[in-house]
Amino acid sequence: MEQIKQNCRKLYYKYGHIWVFLYILIYMPWFMWLEQTVTTSYYVIHSPFDDYIPFCEYFVVPYLLWFPFIACTLLYFFFTDKKGFYQMSAYLFTGMTIFLIISTIFPNGLQLRPRVFERDNIFVAMVRLIYMADTPTNVLPSLHVYNSLAAFAALSSSGRFVTEHKKLHRFCLVLTVSIVLSTMFLKQHSVVDVIAGCVMAYIIYQFVYVPGTGKSPNLARQTT
Repeated sequence: MEQIKQNCRKLYYKYGHIWVFLYILIYMPWFMWLEQTVTTSYYVIHSPFDDYIPFCEYFVVPYLLWFPFIACTLLYFFFTDKKGFYQMSAYLFTGMTIFLIISTIFPNGLQLRPRVFERDNIFVAMVRLIYMADTPTNVLPSLHVYNSLAAFAALSSSGRFVTEHKKLHRFCLVLTVSIVLSTMFLKQHSVVDVIAGCVMAYIIYQFVYVPGTGKSPNLARQTT
């Protein structure tokens, strides 16, 4: 019994930061409420530049790679760098909370999605599924853009990752850029959403990662 207690203490000390994932219990109910509430009455986000960006279904590949990219990056820090995990979590969840607040007080949406597809292939089929699962509302700022930039910033701020995984780091840069572009080429976001996501990522980065510009969240000061 004593051995079991000691093992539990070791696991808690090593992986006690798992509590951070409880944020999902705040985010998901709030987001789902917004999805069900913001349906018809909302401010339409649009930029003249949106009209010059063609729909391209092939960008569905990097768009969907966003999910494993964010998950794998979080898990990388969870298992290898507790301080880095707290910093990335603070970065992600701060922006996600701001997104929820903006969507609550400023309901917004898009009218960019094509009504008819010029082609019929497996990529278009995947886009149709995305359109069915994801409403064209609650888009400002783009979390696809913000979270991608946050994940890449976290990896770039990790000397260990950059040193030990140089090729993977370069791949993540290409993937991040591709994900940002995919949001516009799939008509999931306006240029306005993308710019807002970039601006928010830049501002919050200053508080979480850049020393001397402000106090980082207490969670980010945790040591391994």
